Amino acid sequence: MRTQIFLLAAAATLTYSTIKADNYVLSSENTSLIVAASKGGGEATYRYFGAKLTDAEARTLDYARAALGRSAYPTFGLNSVGEKAFMAEMPDGSLSLDPVVQDVERSTDKNGQLLIITYKDRVYPFQLRQYFKLYNQSDVFSTWTEYQNLGKKDIKLLRYYSANVPLPRGNNYATHFHGNWGAESQMQEHYVTNGETVLSNKQQLRNAFEVNPSMMVSFDGEPQENAGRVFGANLMWSGNFKMILHASNNSLTLLAGINDDGATYVLQPQEIFTTPELAMAYSTEGKGGVSRAFHRWALRHALMHGDKLRDILLNSWEGVYMNVNQPVMDQMMADIASLGGELFVMDDGWFGDKYPRNNDHTSLGDWMVNPRKLPEGIEGLIASSKKHSVKFGIWIEPEMANTQSELYDNHPDWILSEKDRPLRQGRGGTQVVLDLTNPKVQDFVFGVTDQLLSKHPEIAYIKWDNNADIMNYHSPYLPSNRQQELNVRYHQGLRSVLQRLREKYPDIVIQVCASGGGRANYGLLPFFDEFWTSDDTDAIQRLFIQWGDSHFYPAKAQASHVSASPNHQTRREVPLKFRFDVAMTGRLGMELQPKNMTDAEREFASRAITAYKDIRPVVQEGDQYRLVSPYLHGPITSLMYASQDKRHVAFFAFRPNFVYADLLPSVQLAGVDEHLMYKVRDLTPQNAKQPCSFNGKTISGRVLKQVGLRLDQVLNRPLTSVALELVAE
Repeated sequence: MRTQIFLLAAAATLTYSTIKADNYVLSSENTSLIVAASKGGGEATYRYFGAKLTDAEARTLDYARAALGRSAYPTFGLNSVGEKAFMAEMPDGSLSLDPVVQDVERSTDKNGQLLIITYKDRVYPFQLRQYFKLYNQSDVFSTWTEYQNLGKKDIKLLRYYSANVPLPRGNNYATHFHGNWGAESQMQEHYVTNGETVLSNKQQLRNAFEVNPSMMVSFDGEPQENAGRVFGANLMWSGNFKMILHASNNSLTLLAGINDDGATYVLQPQEIFTTPELAMAYSTEGKGGVSRAFHRWALRHALMHGDKLRDILLNSWEGVYMNVNQPVMDQMMADIASLGGELFVMDDGWFGDKYPRNNDHTSLGDWMVNPRKLPEGIEGLIASSKKHSVKFGIWIEPEMANTQSELYDNHPDWILSEKDRPLRQGRGGTQVVLDLTNPKVQDFVFGVTDQLLSKHPEIAYIKWDNNADIMNYHSPYLPSNRQQELNVRYHQGLRSVLQRLREKYPDIVIQVCASGGGRANYGLLPFFDEFWTSDDTDAIQRLFIQWGDSHFYPAKAQASHVSASPNHQTRREVPLKFRFDVAMTGRLGMELQPKNMTDAEREFASRAITAYKDIRPVVQEGDQYRLVSPYLHGPITSLMYASQDKRHVAFFAFRPNFVYADLLPSVQLAGVDEHLMYKVRDLTPQNAKQPCSFNGKTISGRVLKQVGLRLDQVLNRPLTSVALELVAE
């Protein structure tokens, strides 16, 4: 029987036009998007987004309970009822728009198929283009809009969302992700009642702290991991955003785009403004199906170097904090090399001359080596990395400055600051934000990285941090009538810098960090290889954070580090094996001082790193299946990764909660092939000579999937975990 289809807003009133609209279809392997439009007609309409339909099947949509005539991009104007995706003030003060379809064209770009609908207003010199895109070799679609002022006077854009997506109203549940420093991406799920569910971010530079710019909507009751119809959307933007899920008795619509609060944009004559893309996926395999669609898409299209495996690294931060110097850096490089690591990253504390960086009160902006800490300079560090056969990376925070810095002394006009008002300062009491709306500041920020890499091409990795939001809402560069554009223009400036950087240095690996996971978004990830998931490295906390992030972001993008015990953030003591097993579910790294480890810990770490290398391809490039959620607050949490052919599997289970005699459920491995037999290997036994009872066994894929693994013998103590490799025979 054909998979149940997704009709974009069931049982709504049909509307009709005197001009017959044509259906335009974009179809991936599993999904179809159908939009109806006609030249000379009014608004284009969504017809369908769901399981793939043939052209013949698409022609029969009129006989289904579809909401024909639901606008694909409603504008404020002649019909001012209901939520609108776009609103503008014309030069004469009018807020009315009456767009007419001028053209519908199909096209392609380097990574997908395009459907472009061009509108012009009947009265005013204003043009709007709506784009729909299907990414090659993926089930992810996107939509965005472009505006052009064709007249001779300014037009004010008052609301300019990227998309308006009708959805089927029924037994809907929404899934979204909230948090703060140290507790990012906490999952929240709820029934969608009539009214509005609003996800809104106003932190300006770190838009994933309060709420991630993403949402899933389930249509068959409470969301399931691997069953049921689910829609997922992620806004590809790094600044303030708003997502509104508007529900009534018989309709459901998602509006998404740049947050319009205090963000009027002046569109000058002939200027073109483009909104961010809203990436979308649909699956009949539950939330997990949407996640896997986004992960595959990201590795091909939305993550820098998505086709390359990530190195195992040691970061110096929690090991020595700002107490960096040449001998200690050399020692840490030697230690990570001896454990099997491949990269060493020197974090904060290495720079500043007149104002040495010994704490967070000073030196941001002065990106010269502190000669008292590093008398041999970067050259000495690179020489150490070559001696120990590891790559070398370095930390920078180029968008920021301290008021105690040579940069601030010389260029106070480069700082976001308000006239005649006290300068509000952030971290350390002295941190301020550079004005990236200013082209000269953009040149400086680009130059920070350019000078490092041009002088030291051996640098393999950069950690790009951002530890503040806009505290002083005024740009000395922007004219007085364009100050409301600061939030938008800052991110346009940042994007310009990153484009220049990637054009000149396409091969450098760069991590985006923002006091942790504050920049986990697809607005920036096309320029970055990964994001720092959280400053909270506690393994128990990371189970929740990484579970939330995995709904839209692949494991390859999530930097997950083994840190010391007791943990520096929570003071919790967690066994080294548990810490390693959690970190191995993302991009494995370490963040501690290796010389403080015991011989037994070093021996285990070496074995775990070797084991991770064996499963690195399937963890970083395979399909993820979330099996048992930490949000159930039961005794165990579990997840797995499977290669595309399901012949190579990495399985993880954790017991963070322990009550004696708790019944541990068998865990069914949803991602295996029932027709295969799998040989099992214990990847990280505490004692190399005493692997768990599964080690060496051959188990039927059908048993693994339908019956599951019994874990009570291996997870029989508090804070125990197991990591298994399964290879098809």
